[in-house]
Amino acid sequence: MRNKVAIFFMAVGISLGLATTGFCANALKKTVAVFEFENDSGWSSIANLGYDFTTQLSDALVQSGKFIVLTRKDLDVVMAEQDLAASDRMAKSNTAQIGKVVPAQILIKGRITEFQEDTSGGGQGISIKGVSLGMKKSSAHMAVIIQLIDSTTGEIIESKRVDGEASGGGLSVGYSGVVDVNSSSFKKTPLGKAVQITIDQAVAYLSQKLSSMPWQGKVVTVKDGLVFVNSGTTAGVQSGNTFAIYKEGEALIDPDTGINLGSEKTKVADIRVTDVQEKFSKAQVTSGKLEEISKGDIVQE
Repeated sequence: MRNKVAIFFMAVGISLGLATTGFCANALKKTVAVFEFENDSGWSSIANLGYDFTTQLSDALVQSGKFIVLTRKDLDVVMAEQDLAASDRMAKSNTAQIGKVVPAQILIKGRITEFQEDTSGGGQGISIKGVSLGMKKSSAHMAVIIQLIDSTTGEIIESKRVDGEASGGGLSVGYSGVVDVNSSSFKKTPLGKAVQITIDQAVAYLSQKLSSMPWQGKVVTVKDGLVFVNSGTTAGVQSGNTFAIYKEGEALIDPDTGINLGSEKTKVADIRVTDVQEKFSKAQVTSGKLEEISKGDIVQE
């Protein structure tokens, strides 16, 4: 009897685990753009600290499976390609079109405010290529300010500080030259571990915060009685998903500051996805009128 009960609960646990895994894997992915973090920590000797942290954070967001991630570098490359296309030096059939950059729903920016290692103990050890090794105990700390910015209005939605702390004994590492934060040797040090903990905290915070924001897409076109949406399997869209379609009204511009305050949205229809491709999907109207839907309308959870 006891064995049967154990098997029952094991089966329930496996079922719940599979359901949870399926839910996470199939969740809609929000598109975010990560801009290079500024280095205000005082560690000017590590010139690439902001860039390296941004690279690791972007990779961690991709690996989480919850986001489509753009970086400032990616956007710069796309814009340069579009500028080259506009110069008439390339065949039109092979060129990128001006204004065809994938829009991000949220912009992620920030700055590194603290990045330090405190050591205690004796022994100067040896120095190899600007990296000194000694038998000391050390503790490391990193602090980062993360800002979430609305890509439409430019408004800072939220700003939060995340921290990472780590300690180690036996071998401490000091730096007097250029250090690669992405190197495997650095990641084993207390500072490297503090960086990873900070990134883990940042990803957890971003996942929690952005989960409360509705996913958005856009109508590409309407034809043959179907609505074409600019998101597909890459964004986690599945057949059977239901969305609402909104028309965006006139932009509301603050007369004093000139800042875009957003705009009113009017719901015009509900749709259900019937076919999904990698980059787009097709949907049928379940309520509302097909003729009231047009290119550029907002598709929202």
